[in-house]
Amino acid sequence: MLDSLSSGVVLVDRNLLICDLNPAAENILGISVNRAPGESILKLVGDEEEFNTILLKVLETGDYYANEFRLPPTEIHAKERILDCRVSPIELGNARLLVELADVTRRSRISRENALLVQHGAGRQMVRQLAHEIKNPLGGIRGAAQLLERQLLDPELQEYTDVIISETDRLAALVDTLLGPGGPPNKHPVNIHELLEYVIRLVEAEDERQLTLDRDYDPGLPEMALDRDQMVQAFLNLVRNAATALEGHGKITLRTRATLNYTIGDTRHRVVTTVEIEDDGPGIPPELQDSIFYPLVTSRPEGTGLGLPAAQELISRHGGLIEFESRPGRTVFLVRLPLFEDSNHHSSTKEPVSGND
Repeated sequence: MLDSLSSGVVLVDRNLLICDLNPAAENILGISVNRAPGESILKLVGDEEEFNTILLKVLETGDYYANEFRLPPTEIHAKERILDCRVSPIELGNARLLVELADVTRRSRISRENALLVQHGAGRQMVRQLAHEIKNPLGGIRGAAQLLERQLLDPELQEYTDVIISETDRLAALVDTLLGPGGPPNKHPVNIHELLEYVIRLVEAEDERQLTLDRDYDPGLPEMALDRDQMVQAFLNLVRNAATALEGHGKITLRTRATLNYTIGDTRHRVVTTVEIEDDGPGIPPELQDSIFYPLVTSRPEGTGLGLPAAQELISRHGGLIEFESRPGRTVFLVRLPLFEDSNHHSSTKEPVSGND
């Protein structure tokens, strides 16, 4: 019965050494049943402190505990995973703990993706309402400045009205950008790598600080039907965001991959192009991670909080989505873009199957 379970089951002694485990646990922990006995279960989960605390509490109190924790990448599992863990006291031979493990990484990813879609919809509505509220008085300010300019004979005073008019026009242009065009993107075949190289040149030209820019491109990716201007703006916002987080010192990596049978919202795509923008900066503050795609949310005093929402909006016009992972030393924004127009709709409760999972 234990062998047929999809959840991992591990028997552990009072020294937190493995006594036995089922095949699902072998896969989760990355160790065979022949090698596992006598191995420390903590060592196999990267000495996860919270997990250690739970095991010791169950040994001490005899109570049942349940929690969820993250496993860092290992030699066997290249990506971070999220495990649902339940620990119960037991007396079976030398075993004193029964540990149940379930890999809920995909389920968590689906929940987070749905939350991002909801967040993007709310953020877009907020931006448009804010843009309308700003745009209405801008016309009045500009008109008043023009009337005032006609009454001023001193050229030096007219310089002030020129500043008012110029700044009003700049804000109006920003508002128009936030409102965006109502029609679909103007798509043409685009080489995603040529586009990314163009963005890199723009960032290097405007930022004289010493940043290391690495490329890890998949040369097999074909051209995609994209609105080039919109994509340049979206990726420019993301790369600028990474450069600002590094404060002049660090590395930005741009990575491209093809992901098979990936679901975005309620649409399953045969192939999705994933573009990753990774930096080794301090990471996004935990208190902001649930709201960074809302407008005006920023951790920098000089920031506008509009770059990420604008990028999400531009990517969503192409049927895509921006996701992110962040911890100190590694923040990566993952841009998912359907490679082909054809796709199959299905319920968003189904789990996406990724070629890179």
